[in-house]
Amino acid sequence: MPTDAPALRLVLAEDSLLLREGLVRLFDEAGFETVAAFGDADSLLAEIDAIAPDLAVLDVRMPPTFRDEGVRAALEIRRRLPKTGILLLSQYVEGTYAHELLAAGEGGMGYLLKDRVASLEELEDAVARVSAGGTVLDPQVVRELLARRVDPVAALTPREREVLELMAEGRTNGGIAERLFIGVGAVEKNVTSIFQKLALEDSGTDHRRVLAVLTWLQR
Repeated sequence: MPTDAPALRLVLAEDSLLLREGLVRLFDEAGFETVAAFGDADSLLAEIDAIAPDLAVLDVRMPPTFRDEGVRAALEIRRRLPKTGILLLSQYVEGTYAHELLAAGEGGMGYLLKDRVASLEELEDAVARVSAGGTVLDPQVVRELLARRVDPVAALTPREREVLELMAEGRTNGGIAERLFIGVGAVEKNVTSIFQKLALEDSGTDHRRVLAVLTWLQR
């Protein structure tokens, strides 16, 4: 890092005192400024707006439930400070939240697994890249994200695909029945099955029909 460049300002949230202090030292030695370090996500969120750091480094699972506090805090930081970089350091892969973080905000995003960080240089490089707006993902996280990219339409039967295609043409259940030479009741059963397989909950309106058609068109 050039000596005349301003130090990157970091905040850290990690419930393990030893690891937290160790990371602070590592970041300081790398030329980064750790402006605050917290043992839980709530404390971090209470101060984040005033600090407005370049980067937030968070563990995924922290008090009180040790489930997903860190990731939820990261999403909240991204909502409040969209240009602040987010670097998750964890023992766990939370693919759903990683996808949300990648899709939101302007800042960089990183997700590294603690036991797979091979060197201090690798961690320093990740901090610099995320702070600059880049993306750094552990290969295991990438595999988790790719595994989730399953085409929901692929789960439909050939008949259900036919029904959905005709729905996309704007046909009513009665019109679909006439086109496929089946009863309206059979069409309704297929439509219900389509909604279930596409995970579209009943909202009491025709909203599910529109969403099903959009899923078909975007496949």
